[in-house]
Amino acid sequence: MIDVRRSGDRYRGGEAAAGIESCHAFSFGPHYDPDNLRFGAILACNEERLGPGAGFDEHPHSHTEIVTWVVSGELTHRDSAGHVSRVVPGDVQRLSAGGGVRHVERNDGTEPLVFVQMWLAPLEPGGEPSYEVVHGIADSTPYEVPAAGALLHVRRPAAGERLALPDAPFVYVHVVHGELALAHDRLGPGDSARISGEAGLEGVASSGTAELLIWEMTSAS
Repeated sequence: MIDVRRSGDRYRGGEAAAGIESCHAFSFGPHYDPDNLRFGAILACNEERLGPGAGFDEHPHSHTEIVTWVVSGELTHRDSAGHVSRVVPGDVQRLSAGGGVRHVERNDGTEPLVFVQMWLAPLEPGGEPSYEVVHGIADSTPYEVPAAGALLHVRRPAAGERLALPDAPFVYVHVVHGELALAHDRLGPGDSARISGEAGLEGVASSGTAELLIWEMTSAS
């Protein structure tokens, strides 16, 4: 099954007066949808846009694997475990909330910040929080989130290039840039596809160089 979701159908949130615009692919906060709570391990896939100086003040997380991909601009991260970092396009940031952690996310730069943040359910709750940033991840280099039984593939296919999607129980594709032809659909920026029970599936980049975030997941729990 291939379930395509369009960028324009995301739940809109944020706080415009504070320079925050949010678009949610899954049930989130006041946008409760019992039929759209998760896919595989993914609980949320949020597109966040922060104006210069805007951000999310300190807030808590627990029992969640949080993976962030910066599209443009620079993200400042600080957390209660003492980590301070700046994350730029090409970096993968992961915050494993464990039994509980608090963090701050801000745009301390002078240009708009856009990032995609994905929340995954761990296979087992609790544990100690942990944090890392992998700088400049290369095309086709998988990033493992073992606590959630998931692999993130960052792909940047050129126009006309074919790419094989993982043969896994659950595959989630998010288009960051460009276009992807997938079966009978064409996906553009912000669009996503939830794929299950499909073997040997291929996609074709159809406009310039695309940038794709592809999750390969083994379990829904």
